[in-house]
Amino acid sequence: MADDLLGGVLGGEEERPEVEAPQSVAGADAFAAAVAARLSGNDPEVARRTAEFLSDQSRLLKTQAQHLEDEHALRLAQLAHQRSLLHGQRIGQAIRIAFQVVIALLVLVIGAGVAVMLHDAFTSRNVVIDAFDTPAALAARGVTGKVVAGDVLDALTRLQNVTFAGGAGEYKSSLTNAWSNQVTVEVPEIGISLAELSQVLRARFGHDVHIGGALVQTDSGGLALTIRGDGLAAKTFRGDADSLPQLTAQAAQDLYAQSEPLLWATYLRQMGRCPEALTFIRAVYDGYPQYQRSLLYDEADCVRDTGGPLSEVLAVLHQAEAIFPQTTELSSTYWQEQWQLFLFGEEEQAWRIGQKVDSPIADHVPAFLRGWDQSLWYELTRDYSAQREAYVVLLQTEAAESQWSETNEHLSVAYDDVALHDPDAAEFALHNTSLGSPQENREATYIRALIAEERGDSVTAAQQLEAASAGLMDPLARNVLAPAWEGTESGCVIAPIEEAAGHPEKADAILANPDAAHLTDCQRFRGDILDHRGDWVGAQQAYAQSVALAPDLPAGYYSWGIALARHGDLAGAITKLEAANQRGPHWADPLKAWGDVLVKQGHWSDALAKYDEALKYAPHWAELMQARDTASSQRH
Repeated sequence: MADDLLGGVLGGEEERPEVEAPQSVAGADAFAAAVAARLSGNDPEVARRTAEFLSDQSRLLKTQAQHLEDEHALRLAQLAHQRSLLHGQRIGQAIRIAFQVVIALLVLVIGAGVAVMLHDAFTSRNVVIDAFDTPAALAARGVTGKVVAGDVLDALTRLQNVTFAGGAGEYKSSLTNAWSNQVTVEVPEIGISLAELSQVLRARFGHDVHIGGALVQTDSGGLALTIRGDGLAAKTFRGDADSLPQLTAQAAQDLYAQSEPLLWATYLRQMGRCPEALTFIRAVYDGYPQYQRSLLYDEADCVRDTGGPLSEVLAVLHQAEAIFPQTTELSSTYWQEQWQLFLFGEEEQAWRIGQKVDSPIADHVPAFLRGWDQSLWYELTRDYSAQREAYVVLLQTEAAESQWSETNEHLSVAYDDVALHDPDAAEFALHNTSLGSPQENREATYIRALIAEERGDSVTAAQQLEAASAGLMDPLARNVLAPAWEGTESGCVIAPIEEAAGHPEKADAILANPDAAHLTDCQRFRGDILDHRGDWVGAQQAYAQSVALAPDLPAGYYSWGIALARHGDLAGAITKLEAANQRGPHWADPLKAWGDVLVKQGHWSDALAKYDEALKYAPHWAELMQARDTASSQRH
């Protein structure tokens, strides 16, 4: 029977075909009924109990299903709550990380601040003006110790600002007063401000020179101002009751001379007080070995400015050369000697010294200093593209601040832009230059005149050049301005412009200067003017004199070649222009003129090659580009 029961339950349909199961069971009740029906044929009792068992299981399944439905909502709510908790945890972690980052940044900032203060303390070499002692009677009138110290500081600052330091700028100290730039953030649990902490570090580790003193009333009702400082001799200045501005000015000059001897010597020279400068330099020379070379440079300038001979100037420079016989400083000495020779009209000798500056010695000098030392070499060889690049490097180098003023660098770039026949770039450079001193404005006027001449406006150019050249009698202007102001360019360049503007008498007056007879440019400009007036014989003599004065300079050959081309001697013109190119290979003008002569000869391909070479050195020269395009079209 058991076999029958199992067979019936498990589906022995082939043995009992009369009982058929439904195709699908909808639930537990239907399943129980089906099972009971199949078993009823065998044993009704078993069928009944099976039905009861399956009915109980059906109720259990229903109960479980209800529980699952009730728990589903709770589980969804629990999952939503867990998601909210996880989101909150993520936000908390982000806040904690951000807080830790902020703390780390604060620690870094504080550490950097401490490092900066320590660095400033160890490297500080400022001149610090402390408050002066003043009596109560003067303080009641507003003449306090801070006021007096502030007046001295202002006077010192004015002196330093008007001193064009040039290469001596490295010796310029920062001027400040003891109570300026106070930072009031307190250091916790110490009770001092950050400014006080910085001052303590500077006092312990720095090299500041502290200046102080006292102002008192004399028995006669006048004033006596005494100054004293670290390593400086105390000195008293006396005057009447209303002489405080004069006393502080005198005190500032004395402080300047004692604390910055090189700058004081430079200031005296630039103010045209060379006899005083020479006396001062020779008195302090032995006491300031770190300034020796630069002091000698100032001495050489003053010897020249007071009418001393070239031999004496060169002797001083050779003394400076002996101080640094095997160092990179030697290139600066060569540069000084080159400039002195140039200013004395010895252009050929200046060129020869320039070869030393352009020698391997310069390879050991930083790039910006090489450009500085080679500036006159570039001027003599007319390498305006390299000169411009050198000034741009100076502008981009922080060290330029200690070598030359930023304004002068911009002006020098503008000057080179004109020489490269790019007047638009020159105007842009002038537009972006902040002009302050009269000398800077004068040089800008000079450059604007050259721009006008480049654009063919000789009348405007002559007017501006006359205004600019008037300031050359100022010794400060002569010592500050760029190479264009010295030697030939300071006067002779005006002559052909005056001639073109219809002022031949002014051109003659310029060329009548005795110095003009010794300068290459003056002679070549004389040749241009004589040729313009129809004196071809005299013009050729002037060109020959220009070349003879400086046979290694390209300018005389260039002007002579241009003149020969005007007179139809094309073969002679090419010979002179080729000579100019050999001596100034990076000067675009001879190459362009050479190409023009080749065009006249019908050699279009050769002319195109010269134009292309010239464009390497003057890529924005409109006339050159037009000539190049014409040659290119004619060649095919």
